[in-house]
Amino acid sequence: MTQTTPRAHDVPDVLAPAKLGPVTLRNRIIKAATYEGLSRKSLVTDELIEFHVRHAAGGVGMTTVAYCAVAPEGRTDRRQILWTPEALPGLRKLTEAVHAEGAAVAAQIGHAGPVANPKSNRLPALAPNRNFHATTTSFTKAATRDDLTRIVAAHAHAATMAIEAGFDAVEIHLGHNYLASSFLSPKVNHRKDEYGGSLANRARLSRDITRAVRDAVGDRIAITAKLNMDDGVPGGFWLDEAIKVAQWIEQDGSLDALELTAGSSLLNPMYLFKGDAPLREFAAVMKQPVKLGVKIVGKHFLRAYPYKDAYLLEDARQIRAAVKMPLILLGGITNKQVMDQAMSEGFEFVAMARALLREPDLINRIKADDSVTSLCIHCNKCMTAIYGGTHCVLTGPLIAQPPVPSARNAQS
Repeated sequence: MTQTTPRAHDVPDVLAPAKLGPVTLRNRIIKAATYEGLSRKSLVTDELIEFHVRHAAGGVGMTTVAYCAVAPEGRTDRRQILWTPEALPGLRKLTEAVHAEGAAVAAQIGHAGPVANPKSNRLPALAPNRNFHATTTSFTKAATRDDLTRIVAAHAHAATMAIEAGFDAVEIHLGHNYLASSFLSPKVNHRKDEYGGSLANRARLSRDITRAVRDAVGDRIAITAKLNMDDGVPGGFWLDEAIKVAQWIEQDGSLDALELTAGSSLLNPMYLFKGDAPLREFAAVMKQPVKLGVKIVGKHFLRAYPYKDAYLLEDARQIRAAVKMPLILLGGITNKQVMDQAMSEGFEFVAMARALLREPDLINRIKADDSVTSLCIHCNKCMTAIYGGTHCVLTGPLIAQPPVPSARNAQS
């Protein structure tokens, strides 16, 4: 496929206001969902609010709260936010604080599926099929049709609660081999029913979820989704199928924008991040026997991949050529030059994560001087910092918390 570059006068200014569905953002830069490790008992904390206020004050158009599970068994750890009436006061306090800084705020909603931690949740992790996973030394439970019907409805319920809590948008998690993504993957999904086999069947859950959310909220808030382009494992979901799924979702009219991602929290977590693989740091925060496993075979699971700016752009161009809906470019967005390149190639928004962990005020600094470049060195040690409150290890933690014994939370 070929990519048509917009004419120069059609290229939007990434720092100017832009519409995302019914919402107007003050610029086209989104703080991507990164699990903060700052919620407790599935509720918002003051530290979580401060985390997002720092990014809002730093100049982003919208910050994304990760990860807000739609069902108790859908958490990667039991501390994660769960959509319950008890969570609403804290969520309202968070959205009000972000709005006071002039930014919009999104809630990432989803079900972790096989990436969930059944020992922490004290509930079985759901997956397309029953499988053993070494990182939690447990078996997943094959999701029944009733389970899937319940989970689709739970996404819709979460989106309506997000409106009540004051969120401007929801981001539906269809990536990283969380539940919907695990159904998309032919490597993980071996079902023989209407949810397995053909791509149309494997995409059924993702499309049901996005349509249910749209039906529930209409145009009251923006709806985006995070979709894998590539699982990063042989035999997994890959770009050719991602293009078709993106086209189907566009035809459904269920989303205002699609954020393009890659990698599998289940099978290849470093594939998304690129850069160093912090094996020693992961081993240091793990409990036995996972600690020993990381030391012995971690290099086979946590592989290092070369970093370059806009490292997902090459694949994302093929999605861009195949659909007309707004797209959000993620991966290696570190400076104004890269942002401008994304705009010139037809992407409507960019999403940033690690660079903003290093410098929450980076966008304000870029506004003042467009030659500013991120100080992030892509060491990826921030991935291990989630166990004490996500932060750049070069700048220090926002707050310390007890370690959470799971290596799979980092990818939101």
